[in-house]
Amino acid sequence: MMNQSNNNTTAIDFKALLKESGIAALVALGLAIVLVGFKTVDTPTGMDITTRWVWVVVAVASVFVGRLAFAVRRESKASRAPVHVDMKAKENRAAIIVNRFSTIGGPLFIGFALVLPFMPFADRYVVDVATYVLIYVMLGWGLNIVVGLAGLLDLGYVAFYAVGAYSYALFAAYFDLSFWVCLPLAGLCAAGFGVLLGFPVLRLRGDYLAIVTLGFGEIIRVILLNWYEFTGGPDGLSGIPRPSFFGLELKRTAAEGEQTFHQFFNLDYSTMHRLIFLYYLILILALLTNFFTIRIRKMPIGRAWEALREDEIACRSLGINPTNTKLTAFALGAMFAGFAGSFFATRQAFISPESFTFIESAVILAIVVLGGMGSQVGVAIAAVLLIGGTELFRGLEEFRMLAFGGLMVAIMVWKPRGLLAHREPTIKLHPNGAPPPIKQAATEGGVK
Repeated sequence: MMNQSNNNTTAIDFKALLKESGIAALVALGLAIVLVGFKTVDTPTGMDITTRWVWVVVAVASVFVGRLAFAVRRESKASRAPVHVDMKAKENRAAIIVNRFSTIGGPLFIGFALVLPFMPFADRYVVDVATYVLIYVMLGWGLNIVVGLAGLLDLGYVAFYAVGAYSYALFAAYFDLSFWVCLPLAGLCAAGFGVLLGFPVLRLRGDYLAIVTLGFGEIIRVILLNWYEFTGGPDGLSGIPRPSFFGLELKRTAAEGEQTFHQFFNLDYSTMHRLIFLYYLILILALLTNFFTIRIRKMPIGRAWEALREDEIACRSLGINPTNTKLTAFALGAMFAGFAGSFFATRQAFISPESFTFIESAVILAIVVLGGMGSQVGVAIAAVLLIGGTELFRGLEEFRMLAFGGLMVAIMVWKPRGLLAHREPTIKLHPNGAPPPIKQAATEGGVK
């Protein structure tokens, strides 16, 4: 008997695909007329409204063509799919590729980051953008503890970011403490707020947990906005002190009895000194976050996070305390957000509630999801693509966020589970999934 071919194909219904693309184009038309079709411009007599119908046509045509191309690709891929797919072999191949990429790509990224400020193309703008990207890399790794490892959907992560920034600014202003003293204090304050959030949401999961954490983030923002005597309200806090390099100030002139960085090393003063110092400072903080996360996920608490993420009921049956597990995840994730917030405050020298809106939480969560939940290298790549890629589209002005959304959609279409979704278990009971051979204790003369 002849084996039937597994490559049976079916005809693609282009009429249905055109209808699907037309519906998407109609939806885009309704949105584009309001968002793109009209624009307000300033005139000598006041404000006027102009129309941009060409942009509307371009937007609708782009959606139609893109949806049609995506639908054709989907249907052709489905029609060519074999009847039987060895999913185990497919997962093993994906695991090998991801592991090789992580093993090789991780050290390459770190090496490139170490020499970036001294590359020929590394001017003031490049170093500043790289510093900004590293802030989100650190935030993504911190949120990865909560979302990627513990499986707790947190939409209010920016609240801990804000607590760290304001803690640093207030400690430095009221107690005249240095950056190196305020940094751990800001992390502890943020961790305390993480525990404060964790207690009310111990029994919540999924969408309910997301709604509560979203509300917590908005509560913190409203408090910062309205407590004018303490936080400065909408005016924010300015004059935040900069960190020093082992007591050497990175500025043109220093106070009496102090010495500047360029004077100590006999260099010409340059503003790049401070930028490079801040770049390496956030790089060290991010690498410490990564090192801590990799180490702790191999410890009992890290394995408890993963057990909680997979099945909370089974986690309880194994004797793991879900309360302590959730609280440690919230506290440690918040602590790293506090560290990043304190660095953000000292880098900007000014903070206000407008810097800690919900969109920041959404961007950080998007970095974790697009990178692949639980993947450290994937989160770093997603941060570079989303934050650094958005900077490339700065010249588009009002269409910048449209490019950001399009980049997210492209990544999710290409990799629905994230860039590096597959990750080997932190610990295996038996190597290669095979039980160890039973050691025979019997001898020729009897049983030992």
